[in-house]
Amino acid sequence: MRSYTIGRAARLLGVSPDTVRRWADAERLPTHRDEAGRRLIDGRDLAAFSVTLAAEAQSSDPDTQPYTTARNAFPGIITAVKLGDVAAQVEVQAGPHRLVSLLTREAVEELGLAVGMEAVARVKSTNVHIDRA
Repeated sequence: MRSYTIGRAARLLGVSPDTVRRWADAERLPTHRDEAGRRLIDGRDLAAFSVTLAAEAQSSDPDTQPYTTARNAFPGIITAVKLGDVAAQVEVQAGPHRLVSLLTREAVEELGLAVGMEAVARVKSTNVHIDRA
């Protein structure tokens, strides 16, 4: 499983590295240290936290809607992968945005998509494409 540095997690969550450090210090976001002593966040933990954070933001101000345009690229983290016999559903949390892409099971397996991985959801009209980051 991939782990993320404080800085990379901050970029994916759309906040400052200091904010992520405060969350980690308050034990809202679990971290561990690598051999160099850097604090890292497990991909699954970051995925779960990003969903919680987005829900908290929406519940605190439900009238707040993000401003976007077509063909936007949303770098984020995969929070769910649901595989069927032929089709699959991949959810990406990109800051306050939750994007869902329906694609083939074969595409998910070829890309090796899994919860906790970094990905970019690209939106064009009503289509959501997933790029492995």
